[in-house]
Amino acid sequence: MSEQIEQARADGRSALTEPEGKALAAQFGLVVPQSVLVSPKEDLRAALQGMSPPFVVKVVSPDILHKSDAGGVKVGLTDHAAVSEAVQDMAAIPAIASANVEGYLVEEMAPAGQEIVIGGLNDSQFGPMVMVGLGGVFVETLKDVAFRLCPISEVDAHAMLAELKGKAILEGARGSQAVSLDAIVKALLNVGGKDGLMHRYGNDIEELDINPLIVNAESAVAVDARVILSAKPEPEATAQTNDAVPPIERFRPLFEPKTIAVIGASTTSSIIANTFIRRMKAYGYDGDIYPIHPKADEIEGLKAYPDLGQTPKPIDYAYVATRADRIPDMIGAAKGNVKFAQVISSGFREVDEGVALEADLLRQAKAAGCRVIGPNCLGLYSPRGKVTFPVDAPKELGTVGVVTQSGGLGTDIIKRGQWRGLRFSGFLTVGNCADIGPADMLEFYLADPETTVIGFYLEDIGDGRRFFELLRLSETQKPVVILKGGRSELGRMAAASHTGALADNMAAWQALVAQTPCTMVDTVDAFVNALLTLQQLTARPSRPTERVVLFGNGGGTSVLATDFFAERGLKIAPFPEKTRETLEALGLPPGTSIVNPIDTPVGTLQHEEGRVANEILEIVYKTAAPDAVVMHLNLAAFVGRGDVDPIDNLFEAAVSIGEKYPGQAHFVLALRSDGSAEIDNKKRDYRQRALDASIPVFDELPDAAEALAALRHIERRFRG
Repeated sequence: MSEQIEQARADGRSALTEPEGKALAAQFGLVVPQSVLVSPKEDLRAALQGMSPPFVVKVVSPDILHKSDAGGVKVGLTDHAAVSEAVQDMAAIPAIASANVEGYLVEEMAPAGQEIVIGGLNDSQFGPMVMVGLGGVFVETLKDVAFRLCPISEVDAHAMLAELKGKAILEGARGSQAVSLDAIVKALLNVGGKDGLMHRYGNDIEELDINPLIVNAESAVAVDARVILSAKPEPEATAQTNDAVPPIERFRPLFEPKTIAVIGASTTSSIIANTFIRRMKAYGYDGDIYPIHPKADEIEGLKAYPDLGQTPKPIDYAYVATRADRIPDMIGAAKGNVKFAQVISSGFREVDEGVALEADLLRQAKAAGCRVIGPNCLGLYSPRGKVTFPVDAPKELGTVGVVTQSGGLGTDIIKRGQWRGLRFSGFLTVGNCADIGPADMLEFYLADPETTVIGFYLEDIGDGRRFFELLRLSETQKPVVILKGGRSELGRMAAASHTGALADNMAAWQALVAQTPCTMVDTVDAFVNALLTLQQLTARPSRPTERVVLFGNGGGTSVLATDFFAERGLKIAPFPEKTRETLEALGLPPGTSIVNPIDTPVGTLQHEEGRVANEILEIVYKTAAPDAVVMHLNLAAFVGRGDVDPIDNLFEAAVSIGEKYPGQAHFVLALRSDGSAEIDNKKRDYRQRALDASIPVFDELPDAAEALAALRHIERRFRG
């Protein structure tokens, strides 16, 4: 702990004084003005010896956080007499006269320049953060700021400045004086970089404002420093862990259980636990299932046991769906016999009266050496372990690992994903995350060789700091897609600084996305589409997706799509002259447009028995070098019309061109339906063919645009 923070805590203060704040900032390399602390009766001529005017005077009081509002700041003072007068005037102001005043800070005024705000914040989920923004009206009114999680790199610092709408002002727009961006970057690193102020003392500092930081062409000077200290909460008790065991081995009993216990099944009625047993049998689970019941001898044709401590073999995975108040004691009875217990039941921390019950559950689970999933969740889906909670889930092992805090939404994601072509390596609903949370599962999926893409539906993240560090420091780069619930929740209501007031509910999440290989989406459909794209296409860090070619039928559709793609930063640029000339030489039927987008009516795609698609793709790949080709077709215009099915030829063309030009361009399909049974059935067949060829299929072009934008972000983050 720093000397300044230690003194403030010893005094019972919740904030540092300005001199203390500046002294702390100076220790981390920030430039602060020369200053002296004086009293109203002091000889100011002697006190200001060696200092150069103009001067600024500020009241120093633990009772006055916002000095300007109290009249406690005077600037532009030319000599010691003016300083003395200013001090006397301040001392007479009622709000100051009634406060505990430690003195008056006299400083040399910083050289003229642009006002910048650099802030720090201790986020409740992600820990220390750093902020930068333009000062004055830009931060007060426009909220033109950028956040990042600590520690930041020099690349992060430059990226933060690039996000500011007012960056052009810093660069000298409209005749203004350009300032030193390097000086701002240095100050940002001093605050938020590795071993910077917030990185070192972020757990002690709730909010930090360097406001303003005066920046000119040569330097950056911190003329104010407000430091608000954090409370010191008691550390929460956590469940038993064994971090010495590699995550693959640690979680193998969960995803590949050899024994399963079921609590809550009935001998007289079919309830959720009974349904689980039947579903496991139907899915092909070939391990041992032990129903747990205090009186029954047999349930669902299986021998029952009175408690978790009396099964013939240790339990890898327990499925618990019974009355909430019974569960802690039932878990406690395991006494080292159960590795994982998934508590389906609700009635815990999600309701006020269940808070103590959840704490008791964790206490007894820890004593029993059992890891808890949930409570208030729905189950586990693991093709490798032949475990499922949704009915008719795919049995093939896929590459997409998902964690969701909502059980019902989890079922929706699995079923929608199944239809779209997603195949899962694992799928866990975690509910309240009383014990096992998102960071635990991220660690597993990052280590899991079967998983190449990771998805999360999260309402809160618990240990966000660990989540961030796993993504940032992992040697294995895997794309992560986050569907965030609760985006509109109110943020920090009682913030005492600009930084705190500007850190809304999503600031830390947006910083996470900016710094790690993860992307965030707004809807379930976008979530599934992004996962599908990352499942089917290999990210190219060396060549992030930028230039897109649209190719399909429907001129108006293409025009609208150009806007969709442009809004997401993807370029639908005109073809180079060589490409246009080569396409023209094909002699395509009238009505064909060979600019980008390529508009190919039905007759064009049926030209030469449909082989024209191959010719067009060959020319585009060879002469235009796109990063992605998006083919879009209105199926109603093709199905049942003519003897040639151009879509069959399109698949052949896409595969052959992809083999001829490997890694050159991502190829995706948008297959639009009119909603009729005939078209939807045909679309289902085409979708399966596309998936077999590693081609992601979307329902509409905006879906394709959003998914490719997510892919581009991942590619950029992989590149660093």
